[in-house]
Amino acid sequence: ILLDLIRTTPLNSQPDIWMQCTIPNEFQPVGKYNIGITAGIETDVCSGEWIEGCNRMNMVIVPSKHAKYVLSNTKYEKRDKVTNQSMGEIKVNVPIEILHEGVRTDIYNQNNALEKSVTDKYDSIKENFLFLFVGHWMKGDFGQDRKDVSGLLYTFFETFGDTSNAPALLLKCSGGTFSVTDRSSLIEKINLIKHMSKKRNLPNVYVLHGELTDDEMNSLYNHKKVKALVSFTKGEGYGRPIAEFITTGKPVLVSGWSGQIDFVDEKFHTYLKGELKEVHPSAVWQGIINAGSRWFTVNYQDAANTMLKVYSNYNKYLMSSKKSVR
Repeated sequence: ILLDLIRTTPLNSQPDIWMQCTIPNEFQPVGKYNIGITAGIETDVCSGEWIEGCNRMNMVIVPSKHAKYVLSNTKYEKRDKVTNQSMGEIKVNVPIEILHEGVRTDIYNQNNALEKSVTDKYDSIKENFLFLFVGHWMKGDFGQDRKDVSGLLYTFFETFGDTSNAPALLLKCSGGTFSVTDRSSLIEKINLIKHMSKKRNLPNVYVLHGELTDDEMNSLYNHKKVKALVSFTKGEGYGRPIAEFITTGKPVLVSGWSGQIDFVDEKFHTYLKGELKEVHPSAVWQGIINAGSRWFTVNYQDAANTMLKVYSNYNKYLMSSKKSVR
């Protein structure tokens, strides 16, 4: 219904209700009543520009408790640019409501037939146990990219290197585009991390680089060789691939902080331990991921132990995760 209401032509009059979905610093009050919708924030504080953007609207909608908490609790002292005199505290003064993104359960479920394009490809993989990661490999030095794909790879190599019958890691990943250049860059970064490992025989890593339909993604999640989803993410406004994967009833191993905690229940799945650390300069994205803010860093040793336990005693974890699907 909302898609039918999206304007594709210029407005001829002021709308009664204006809903804008973007980052908060781009919010503009066009209607008589204005609602800003944003995926929110991956760190523990937002910028002053985001606060001012939220206050231009009558209401802000976010997808998680984490996003609401950060927007509601970030405060700054505003100073005059000329005199440097304090102009008081700025904070979000409008209502912030949580509306979870949710998942299309008619598409993402265990009962739909698997797409042949997926089964033909992954049936041929020699390993019968795949850890799956889904997400972008964003900018940042080793261990500093937002999804921490680099840290995940290194931990996987160190955990299962030089072992017989090792599992494999499947990366549904890109740097943000599906170009040949992007794919080459991805493989180059994987090879660099391979060279960091002191193990002689490394487990296989498979790269799935390209766009899949929703039905193909569901088939990937439900493929018999995909046993668990793992993410070392430093922060999520929500975490859609994680939510989609939960519908499989398979184990989820994910950072124990930020937006995904709303729907990843530790009674059934596994939180990876870690701590909040300041965003590294190499990962700063001015206006989005700001210097001085903090996000989560997984404890690699804890994550290694957890992956090893899931692999060695899979049925125990599977019995638990199945209970999360009703």
